[in-house]
Amino acid sequence: MKKSLLQLHSAVLLWGFTGVLGKAITLSAPVLVWYRMLLTALLLFFIISYRKQWIKIEKSHLKKMAWVGILMGLHWVAFYAAIKFSNASIALVCLSTASIFTSLLDHLFNKTKRDNIELFLGLLAIVGVYCIYQFQLSFGLGILFGVIAAILSAVFTIINKQVAGIYPARTTVFYEMSIGLLLLTCLMPFAFYATPNMSLIPQEYDWIWLLILSLCCTMWAQSLAVTALSKLSSFTVTLSVNMEPVYGILLAFLFFNENKELHPGFYIGMGLILLTVIIQVVRIIFQHKKEILPN
Repeated sequence: MKKSLLQLHSAVLLWGFTGVLGKAITLSAPVLVWYRMLLTALLLFFIISYRKQWIKIEKSHLKKMAWVGILMGLHWVAFYAAIKFSNASIALVCLSTASIFTSLLDHLFNKTKRDNIELFLGLLAIVGVYCIYQFQLSFGLGILFGVIAAILSAVFTIINKQVAGIYPARTTVFYEMSIGLLLLTCLMPFAFYATPNMSLIPQEYDWIWLLILSLCCTMWAQSLAVTALSKLSSFTVTLSVNMEPVYGILLAFLFFNENKELHPGFYIGMGLILLTVIIQVVRIIFQHKKEILPN
């Protein structure tokens, strides 16, 4: 159990580094994500081929993987755009609203009964984002991209649940990365048209950061999480993943001193957003206790 928890929190910590690496890499958001998906897909292709683990995918499942890959690619573009137009801390705080959006959108996708408390938490999270925007007007575009990234994350998480566990994690991630890469490749000419001076070639240390991002923060982190998930309950995993924005913000403070460029309003907004996450976690805990207690 302790080893599994350590594996899970290691994965969450690695995910927390994505914001810091996104700021360190000099490439624009679309190009950065293109390289991230390319390197991850290539690494997985060689691993799966070497181990001869290719599995036939049903068409219905492949369609869902395609949607996940497309939405994940767009989510990453929005997330890294949020970092480029503001900073890693603001992008991560906005991204932390994803769990609330997931709860709200899950009712629409799965036709379940609406939860008024979750609706209230969603509104409270929006108020938190507004507080950040109100006091950080210069980062307005970054905040907008951060919220878009959170919504996209919520949607592909819901769809991903429908294919999770059916195939090995490496296989699922490979197809998602490959399809997302295909989409970005098709969209790249439009990105170059909108930003003619956009660089396509990584500079200086970019290759190192991209390899770390792809190998450690994408492929390795996913493997750790899947290994831990086989021994831990989904309840424990859900609670642990909520620490990702916290780790990411602390790392941004440590490596880039971002706390010096943030207005007190940021902390008010962050407090409101974290409050919604805490309330949601407490609700999950009580719900979990009710489910395990005998009638």
